[in-house]
Amino acid sequence: MTRFDQSVLTPNPSVRRPILAVLDAALDAVDPFAAVQNVLRRQDDSLTVAGPTARDPAAALTYDLRRFRRIFVVAAGKAAVPMSAAVEAALGDRINRGLAVTKYDHAQPAGPAAASSSSRIRVVEAGHPIPDEAGVLAGKEMLALVEQADAGDLVIALLSGGGSALLVAPAAEATDSAGHTHPALTLSDMQAMTDALLACGATINEINCLRKHASAVKGGQLARAAAPATLLTLALSDVIGSPLDVIASGPTVPDESAWADVRAIIEKYDLNDALPAVISARLQAGLAGVIPDTPKPDDPVFASSNTLVVADNRAAANAALAKATELGYNTILLSTYVEGEAAEVAKLLVALGREALDSGLPAPAPACIILGGETTVNLGDNPGQGGRNQELALAAALALRNLPGLTIVSLATDGTDGPTDSAGGIADNGTVARGDDAGLSAADHLRRHDAYPYLRAAADLLLTGPTQTNVNDLLFVFAQKV
Repeated sequence: MTRFDQSVLTPNPSVRRPILAVLDAALDAVDPFAAVQNVLRRQDDSLTVAGPTARDPAAALTYDLRRFRRIFVVAAGKAAVPMSAAVEAALGDRINRGLAVTKYDHAQPAGPAAASSSSRIRVVEAGHPIPDEAGVLAGKEMLALVEQADAGDLVIALLSGGGSALLVAPAAEATDSAGHTHPALTLSDMQAMTDALLACGATINEINCLRKHASAVKGGQLARAAAPATLLTLALSDVIGSPLDVIASGPTVPDESAWADVRAIIEKYDLNDALPAVISARLQAGLAGVIPDTPKPDDPVFASSNTLVVADNRAAANAALAKATELGYNTILLSTYVEGEAAEVAKLLVALGREALDSGLPAPAPACIILGGETTVNLGDNPGQGGRNQELALAAALALRNLPGLTIVSLATDGTDGPTDSAGGIADNGTVARGDDAGLSAADHLRRHDAYPYLRAAADLLLTGPTQTNVNDLLFVFAQKV
């Protein structure tokens, strides 16, 4: 049974039904509850965490639970609830207190996670992608919770995509060595900064770099608050290459970015006039060395800390690869490092499909070519309704008008592409014709970054509801001889 709304099958059920099966397999492979369960093994008072860690890629970690007076669980992101449920299933009443902050409409666990939820970890919902007051309150509460921990305690942090926006703790007032006071940042400052970064087309790594340097919790600062407790972080990666300091803005790991990186990003996108003055002033103070940078790898706060990525974009892509092979496609995974403007990446996908039909490269038809990563959209002055995956599908549709046999899919694995209820889009050589029949212009909707209403009219909108996972986007080229 597919998790996708059946309306997307309407244009061509025989072609699209196996495509949805491939997408379902990808999402199943990165279910957060299962991903956490797969790495945790408890036997009596021994907790083993299997898999590669940032500290020692070869060995599993074993924790003697008798050593710990208390266990605290904190979680942030779109997968916070199912990840928390998996930890509760393993540790039960050994958990003393916990807090999970997730996106609105994500608090109710689904599937296997629903049977394992309890009241030991309090769940709160907050705004995403633009932070709100609920996120500010959650950030303060989480900092206060981990600050209670001492050397005899274990703190388990569960991080997933969306954690950067959801876990908000604006930087506090700071007094430098010369006695100058730098005012605290406010929620409105954080919202304005996020708006400017999203609109200019900055990558998630760049966005999170600024977030870390405007926060009291990101960029290793949650670890600083939890020290000297033992800290274990389990992360579901939503960023290309899974750099630990970028996932949810790295609240529990050393920060690889510095004040100079913040300045470079502001200059790259000409954001000086778009950012609140208080944030620009904070940058200048940081560059001058009067406001400390975020904690770096040699900071002693990380002495008792380990981090494990439990699932990522490659895991989803490999599952899609296996399912497509099972269904008879000739398959290839090209890359999980795709970046760039969505409309330009769409042209590349169409070119790959044409090559597959013409020469059999990189895979002969029937082919399924898979890529992963995260594209961007520079909205400019035309912020229509849509998201990067929908924009990619609409751009592909324009290039597919006279190319039968090709289907392009762009999927947001969290089920929410941009500020919409869509998980992305699917396009073939009939998409533009169906839009034309509805009285819409594909070129006009693309120019205005308004893909959602167009794809909906063409029956090409992917709808899943929140998947409660997030491992970037998946891009597919399906090529079949006609």
